[in-house]
Amino acid sequence: MSRAQNHEFQEWWNKQRQSNHDLLLSDESGHLLAIDIHSPGPDRTVGKDRSRSARQLSWVYLLKFQQIAASLSSVTSSFLVLLRTANRRVTSPDSPADSSSSRLYRVIKAFLIVVLLLLCFELVAYFKGWHFSPPSVRSAELVELLYANWLHIRVNYLAPPLQSFANLCIVLFLIQSVDRIALVFGCFWIKFRRVKPKAVMEYPTTSSSNQDEEGNSTEDVNVEDYPMVLLQIPMCNEREVYHQSIAAVCIQDWPKERMLVQVLDDSDDIEVQQLIKAEVSKWQQRGVPILYRHRLMRTGYKAGNLKSAMSCDYVKNYEFVAIFDADFQPGPEFLKKTIPYFKGNDDLGLVQTRWSFVNKDENLLTRLQNINLSFHFEVEQQVNGVFINFFGFNGTAGVWRIKALEECGGWLERTTVEDMDVAVRAHLCGWKFIYLNDVKCLCELPESYGAYKKQQHRWHSGPMQLFRVCFFDILRSKVSLTKKANLIFLFFLLRKLILPFYSFTLFCIILPLTMFLPEAQLPAWVVCYVPGIMSVLNILPAPRSFPFIVPYLLFENTMSVTKFNAMISGLFQFGTSYEWIVTKKLGRSSETDLVAFERESEPLVQTTGLQRSASESGLDELTKLETSKKTGKRRRNRLYRKELVIAFVLLAASARSLLSAQGIHFYFLLFQGITFLVVGLDLIGEQVS
Repeated sequence: MSRAQNHEFQEWWNKQRQSNHDLLLSDESGHLLAIDIHSPGPDRTVGKDRSRSARQLSWVYLLKFQQIAASLSSVTSSFLVLLRTANRRVTSPDSPADSSSSRLYRVIKAFLIVVLLLLCFELVAYFKGWHFSPPSVRSAELVELLYANWLHIRVNYLAPPLQSFANLCIVLFLIQSVDRIALVFGCFWIKFRRVKPKAVMEYPTTSSSNQDEEGNSTEDVNVEDYPMVLLQIPMCNEREVYHQSIAAVCIQDWPKERMLVQVLDDSDDIEVQQLIKAEVSKWQQRGVPILYRHRLMRTGYKAGNLKSAMSCDYVKNYEFVAIFDADFQPGPEFLKKTIPYFKGNDDLGLVQTRWSFVNKDENLLTRLQNINLSFHFEVEQQVNGVFINFFGFNGTAGVWRIKALEECGGWLERTTVEDMDVAVRAHLCGWKFIYLNDVKCLCELPESYGAYKKQQHRWHSGPMQLFRVCFFDILRSKVSLTKKANLIFLFFLLRKLILPFYSFTLFCIILPLTMFLPEAQLPAWVVCYVPGIMSVLNILPAPRSFPFIVPYLLFENTMSVTKFNAMISGLFQFGTSYEWIVTKKLGRSSETDLVAFERESEPLVQTTGLQRSASESGLDELTKLETSKKTGKRRRNRLYRKELVIAFVLLAASARSLLSAQGIHFYFLLFQGITFLVVGLDLIGEQVS
């Protein structure tokens, strides 16, 4: 039987459905909104997530905007500080400046006057429209007549010789570039074939725990197997760095009875002499065979100092001599890594090691120097050492066979590059050289532009002095014709004379002139592309320096002024060619190195029974030294006139190139002029507040 129908429930359900239907019809839009608002929870969550993501995005953009504003503010403040510093150095009567009496400075200043007059003339012509419709020589107006005659003279008489001179410099530029590419390929070949000098024997390494009370090895090693070695440290007023070189040489891992250290002090500062004497006395009390020598007359500079030291009677008992400048710090294994190459090579006269720099990241100047010197050692010295067994002695961090020095005439005082002089003469006598790229000796780069400029002047005037005095000796020597050609054409002419000549004349003289004499042209590949490729090749041995490739290219062109001036001075015996100024060092690594050297020598002090009170601690002396330096002569940044004048020449030429819409030439001249300006105001390198 079917269940009876519930009429009461059916009636209630119908009423509820009808009421809901009427409610929707009465206010459809409003109630629909109410229904949407009271939609299920997940829809509300999505809306909140979207609104929250939008707020977060706005905060991110606001943060980035603040970062950009802070960066712009920092750049602006730095630029304003730079301008204030430049203005202070220009306007201050106390700012020192380099000499204005040099011949090159007078020539460049006259060149600037001519360039400024030409720029004013070209500006008048530009605003009158004469660049598009030149005036006739028959014009009645005086200015138009002058400009028309200037165009005639420019086209027929000035542009042709300038173009010929530019072509000559371009040829020299390409020859030098080919030489550089050949050196780089030679270096790649050495790396690929893993070519390196090999020693016929090795000395055992000795730890400090295996030393007796005399500081010698307790292993079963015959002391007679160690040749007698003389270690020389020439110095002159090296107040900041004398500690580190003396300490580094004194802790050499070599039998003490088979070595002698000579400290060759040419200082004329009595206080510095006393400090060096105290340092020598300290190491003497520790059992190190070390002597202090001081000349009353500083004749011949470094060459005279070394010559005087080699004249001592006891030198005849020694077979080799190692030379270290005052800022060099050879490792304890230096002698054990270099002397073995002389065994079995009776014709080997020199073993040169690589320089490594403790302050290469100190400032932009030291970074740029590191690029240059890395290429010099990694490429030039290594390739020449492998293929022709000859290169220029670097003056330090090398070991000479004393017999080779004596046979070639010893140290001579005729030039300011005594190291290159003795190397050339030894080469002419038939001696061979070896370069060790994997043996490094720590040293310090000059951190101020003034010190670096003086160093480069000496390094580029000296080779020309040497070339002048030894040219006929090379021709009369008994070496092969190939070696004579290498010395004359590659070693001296191409790398010492042609390089500074074309880099200065091409980019500082000819290029600005072509802006005012547009009939003579320099192609864009000469101005930009080839120099860029050469800069990339130069920077390969120091790959971490790739971010500085553009500053390096511009700075090298800036240094061409100093190098050209030095080359001309040395070649024609001008007054500054024989000027010898010791490169200023700051002793950046003195404190840390002294701590390390104290630790290295600690076992020696303990086993010999010496008390630390017997001699003053090196660190205490360094503290006194810092106190005395504060009361010394105050250093200042300088103004460099030649660089400033050339800066205005290049900037004026860039303004003229802008009138002609020459893109690459304009940007090159502009940035090169700014670089000259920065260097001229001494805003590169160490800044003295």
